[in-house]
Amino acid sequence: MNAPPQLPMQALPPEQPARDLAVSVVGVSRVFDSHGVTIRAVDNVSFRVGVGERIGILGGNGAGKSTLIKMLAGVLLPTSGSITTETSISWPLALGSRFFEGHLNGYDNIRFVARLYRRRYQDVLEYVSAFSELTHDQLRTPVRFYSSGMSMRLAFALSLSIDFDCLLIDEVIAVGDRRFQQKCFDEVFTKRPERAIIMAVHSVDIVRDFCDRTLIMKGGKARLFDDMELAARIYATL
Repeated sequence: MNAPPQLPMQALPPEQPARDLAVSVVGVSRVFDSHGVTIRAVDNVSFRVGVGERIGILGGNGAGKSTLIKMLAGVLLPTSGSITTETSISWPLALGSRFFEGHLNGYDNIRFVARLYRRRYQDVLEYVSAFSELTHDQLRTPVRFYSSGMSMRLAFALSLSIDFDCLLIDEVIAVGDRRFQQKCFDEVFTKRPERAIIMAVHSVDIVRDFCDRTLIMKGGKARLFDDMELAARIYATL
C-alpha cells in the first residue's frame, strides 16, 4: 500500500498577472516570544490571491491560520516577509465583539465604522439593521451585553455593508439558526462573486464546495493546492 501523501511545507506562489492580483504574501513569518520560548506561529508562507478568487485555509488548532488572517487584516505585523494589496480588505469576521467598543451601543458602533470608512451612516445603518435582524432595542444596548451570536451578526453585517474587495473569514461563516446561516452563505458566495475571499476553517466540505484553492497549514508552514480532492486527502493525514 502506498504511503499517504506528505505535505512539503514550502511552496512558491503561483504566477499570476499583476492586473488580476488582489493579495500577495511573500515569505511571511510571525514569531512570538513567550517566557523565553520562541514560537514561530507562521513560518515563511507565500501565496497569491486573484481578484474574485476564494482561498480556503485548512489546519488544526495551532497551525497558524488565525495568525495569518490577522496579519492579512493588519491586526498583527509580520516579523519578516511582505503582504501587499491594491484592494480593500475586511477585518476578520471572527473577531466578533473584540472588534467593537463595548461601552458603545450598536448604533454608535455602526456610526463609528461608517465614519472610519467614509460611508453614509444612514446607508450603513439600513443595511446592518436589515441583514443582522437586530431590533431597535438591541441596537441601542451597549455591545458588551451582547451574546456571541448577536456580536457576530453585527460584525458580519458591518463587514458586508462596507463592501470590501476582499473578505477575511476566521473560523466563522454562519451564525444563528439554519435560516440565518443560509442567508450568510447566499450573501457572501452567491451575491458577491467578484469579491476575493480568504477563509480559515476546519471544514473540508466548506472549502471543497466554496473555494477555488486550498492553503493547508501545519506548524506554521503552508502549501497551496489547486486540486481540492488531493488537498482533502492530505489534510486528513495531518
